[in-house]
Amino acid sequence: MPSIDILDSDIPPGGLLITAAGGIGDAILFAHVFSDFAALAEGGQTVTLVLRADAAKAGFLFNGLAQVRTVDFIRLRRSYLYRRRVFKALGRARFRCAISADYKRHPKLDEALLLAADAPETAVMKARPWAKYESRLGRNEARFTAIYDSGPALQDKILRWAGFLQWLGGGGGAPILNFPSARCPPAAAVARPLVILAPFSAEKSKQSPASLFEKIIDYLRDDFDIALTGVSGDLRANPQFEPLLGETNVKFDDSSFEVLAPRLCAASLVVAADTATMHLAVALGAPTLCLASAAYVGEIVPYAAEISPANAHFLYQPMDCQGCLGVCVHPPVAGMYPCVAALDANKVIETIKSILNGSSQ
Repeated sequence: MPSIDILDSDIPPGGLLITAAGGIGDAILFAHVFSDFAALAEGGQTVTLVLRADAAKAGFLFNGLAQVRTVDFIRLRRSYLYRRRVFKALGRARFRCAISADYKRHPKLDEALLLAADAPETAVMKARPWAKYESRLGRNEARFTAIYDSGPALQDKILRWAGFLQWLGGGGGAPILNFPSARCPPAAAVARPLVILAPFSAEKSKQSPASLFEKIIDYLRDDFDIALTGVSGDLRANPQFEPLLGETNVKFDDSSFEVLAPRLCAASLVVAADTATMHLAVALGAPTLCLASAAYVGEIVPYAAEISPANAHFLYQPMDCQGCLGVCVHPPVAGMYPCVAALDANKVIETIKSILNGSSQ
């Protein structure tokens, strides 16, 4: 069932509301623990998951677990009429309980959705400190009925969710980040071994240069079909990658995540920046190499050891300032975080060789 805007369909009253207002990568990670959140619903109650509109591409991962509704946060911020209609739709649903899955929350956006729902029980994690909105976050906090202190600001997302779940009385501990086989689509039929490259990121500072991916393609030679993946505008925004498509075995694939998923299941290797594609590839069991920045070490990548599956591999350049969460204190190097620019191409190729040798045994 596709994700639909919250205004386009009525919500059955009296159910459980779960909001997850991160981007598409966060939504994919949240899918690993969502069934345990959904299990908090009382017998027969509808579970409604509200995602940010730009995360709707991950909505298919929640099929059979919840009715997925989306909210356009840009319109929520800018349009009084849209905001009013969204708030009324949430109020009409008369949810029994509302849960926020977000540690970083905006008091006028995702927290405003919780307040509009006005459920008798509203459970949240204590919000990540945000000096700009400190007083507003404090006022909102007074209206929530259950607040979990999830620990330090820098913490693995999955472990934070697992702790919250246990505090809520559910969950079975942090999961290994592979979806059960029943949640994975059948692997696509491929004529030759397939390698998928996902170099693009909405945060360009996290992207490795085209020259590195050119070296990867040169190493793979003609032994693989190679798919360069992204959305339709990525090549226009990154014209330096267009020459990579000059090889006969390299094609651009702008398929949706739902369409791409069977190809990820069939891939011999996925090489990606720290992006939603990388998280989905790991979840589906594909041998995956993440070319990461050091910015999100401790929160997103590498995954914590106790939840990281064998098919997940990460390369990043350690830095004294790692874990900055994107607030880089250094000047960019050719448009990249310095930690991304410092990735060793030879080490990347050696890691790819090791992964491919392991997957062929």
